[in-house]
Amino acid sequence: MIYSKIIGTGSYLPDKVLTNFDLEKIVDTSDEWIVSRSGIRERHIAAEGQMTSDLALQASLKAIEAAGIVANDIDLIIVATTSPDKIFPSTACLLQDKLGITSGGAAFDLQAVCGGFVYAINSADLYIRAGQARTVLVVGAEVMSRMLDWTDRATCVLFGDGAGAVIMQASDAPGVLAAKLHSDGRHHALLRADGNICNGEVQGDPFIKMEGQAVFKFAVTALSRVVDEVMLEANMKSADIDWLVPHQANIRIIEATAKKLGLSMDNVVVTLSHHGNTSSASIPLALDVAVREGRIKVGQNLLLEAIGGGFTWGAVLLRW
Repeated sequence: MIYSKIIGTGSYLPDKVLTNFDLEKIVDTSDEWIVSRSGIRERHIAAEGQMTSDLALQASLKAIEAAGIVANDIDLIIVATTSPDKIFPSTACLLQDKLGITSGGAAFDLQAVCGGFVYAINSADLYIRAGQARTVLVVGAEVMSRMLDWTDRATCVLFGDGAGAVIMQASDAPGVLAAKLHSDGRHHALLRADGNICNGEVQGDPFIKMEGQAVFKFAVTALSRVVDEVMLEANMKSADIDWLVPHQANIRIIEATAKKLGLSMDNVVVTLSHHGNTSSASIPLALDVAVREGRIKVGQNLLLEAIGGGFTWGAVLLRW
C-alpha cells in the first residue's frame, strides 16, 4: 500500500518585525488589548516588492534541503495562498520557475484561505496514493499585510506575512493517517476581502473584513467536530495524539481545541505570539519551528487543524 509521508520542512519570515508597541503608534490599540484578545505580540511584514513567491521560495529551499532531495525530484507543487503574486500565472508556476524545476511536473495554487494548508496536504496525499505523484512540494505562503486597513484595529493587529513548506513523498510506512475537509459558503460574509490582486497590489475594496465574535463562535464548534471526525476515521483516541499543530489565529481558539482533546498546552505547538495569523502559512511555519527545535520526533502522531474564510475548515492526522 502506498502512503504519503512528510520528509522535510522549511519556513521563512520577512526581516521586518512589527510589534504591538509599533502598532500603538499608528492605530488606537495597545499591547495589552491585542495580547488579551488574540495572544499576538508581534508579526513579520514583507518588504516592498517582496512577493508571495519570494517567501515561498525561501521556505521551499529549506524544505528541499531538509528532505535531502534536489528540486527536479519534485513532480507536483501545490501552493496554498490567498495573496498570489498575480491573477495568473499561478504562484506555484512562478515558484517552479524560481526553483529551476524543468521536469514538467504539475503546479497549481489552492485557495481555502486559512484552511489552505490542510486542504493542500490532503490533496497531495491523494495524488501520491493514486500514483499520480511521488514527491510533492506543499507550500503555504502569504503576504496578508497588503490586504489590511491599518486604521482598523480589529483586523490590522491580527495578521502577518510568512511562508512554510513541506516535502511529501510516497512511502511504505504510514504518514497521513486520516483527513477531513469541509466548507460552508453560507457564512462567506463573516470573513472576507472583496478586492482582487494584480502584480502584488490589491485593487477594488482591498481590505479584510471580519465579524470577530461570529467567526470565533463558529470556529470553536467546527474545529471540535472535525477533530472528532478525523479521530474516528483513524480509529484513534485523544491519548494517541502527541502534538496538536493548529492554525495560529487566536490563542483562545487554540486553547479550546486543546481542551476538547484533553491535551496539555505543553503538547500544542504555538507560534502565534511571534508570527500573528499568517493564514495558510501558519501551520507549516509552526510545524517547521517544532521540527527544528527537536520537539517532534519520529513515530509521533500529529493533528493539524485549521479554519478560514468561506468558511473552509479541516483536519489532518499524520504520523511523523
